[in-house]
Formats: sequence, structure tokens, C-alpha cells
Amino acid sequence: MRGVTTSPPSTVALPGADDDADDGPERSDTALVRAARLGDEAAFAQIVERHGPAMYRYALRLVNADATDAAEAVQEAFVSAWRGLDGFEGRSSLRTWLIRLVHRRAADLRRKRRPIPVDDDLLSVVSRPASDNPLQSALDAELLEALQQALDELPWHQRAAWLLREVEGMSYDEIAEALSLPVGSVRGHLHRGRRTLAERMARWR
Repeated sequence: MRGVTTSPPSTVALPGADDDADDGPERSDTALVRAARLGDEAAFAQIVERHGPAMYRYALRLVNADATDAAEAVQEAFVSAWRGLDGFEGRSSLRTWLIRLVHRRAADLRRKRRPIPVDDDLLSVVSRPASDNPLQSALDAELLEALQQALDELPWHQRAAWLLREVEGMSYDEIAEALSLPVGSVRGHLHRGRRTLAERMARWR
């Protein structure tokens, strides 16, 4: 980018960010990228505000609820995005491109760290409502623990594909672009991941 520093504008403050935060005057991703390429830091800040929460949510679950690692992965992804905007050709959506960047950074962190438990917020998506019955509460806790372990043991690509499809609602094409995989491989990872989870959780049905 002509006349632009290699450091992204401002610090990315993501934990607790509001997905529905007001972007100010609505501008398309294409317009924001075009402006940011010319050094418009406010445009890049809008990109961060618009896509940062989803990137952080995805990174948090990939690195097993380690908030420090998730924030680091997202921060590094935005640094790469700021430096590499000229390389964004628009063949995918900006969101997909950014998810791809944060996925790579999370993968780097994963290679350096041992797995830890999955974020309870993810597990609560499929948990039953809280009960005042002590026995039911104990059963619910056991269910969550079993699901947590099953998710934690999924192979990396199966887990990533499952998160992007089931939590982020991305299409198969978008997932393929984000993970640098053929669409057929994405479908295969999803199928195997879902089958593994179904087998592991069969006794809870």
C-alpha cells in the first residue's frame, strides 16, 4: 500500500465485542478495502469492528477457549491483513479471507501448545436448559463434559470445518476457501466429524 505503515491502526479490542455494533455510515467491504489500501485507517478500523467479533469467536474455539491465544491470533491476522490488502483479489469475500488468516495464526499457536478444554459457550449451544433438579443438573454436567471431550478429540480440520459450518454458518465453498481445502475435502471432514460426535454421544440420545 502506497505511503502506508506496516503496523495496523490501533489495538484490536475484541473480547466482549458486540456483533451488532453500529459501523457508522454503512460502507461495503469492497469500499472499505479500497480506502484502506490508500492508507485510510478509519476504513480499516471499520473492517476490524465489522469482522473482528466473528474472527475472535472462531479463534477462541479453535484454541480451546484460551482468550490470550485467541486475541493473539486475531491481532496477528489483522496485522497480516493490513500488510497484505494489496494481495486481496476479491475472489472470496473479505470475511472468508480474514477467517483464513486467523485460522492460519490459530494453527501456528496450536502447534506450540497442548490442547485444553473447549469453550463452555460452544457446548452450551446444545445443552439442555438449567434444571432445579440436582439429579438432572448432574446429568447435564456429565453430558457437557462428554461432549466437550468428544469435540476436543476431533482432528483439527474436522473441528475447524464443524465450527465454521455449525457455529459460523459458512457455506461449503467459503469453508473450503478459508481452510485452503477442496470442497470435497470439507464435506468429508464434516461428515466424519459429525459421525464421530454422533457415535460418541449416542448413549445420551
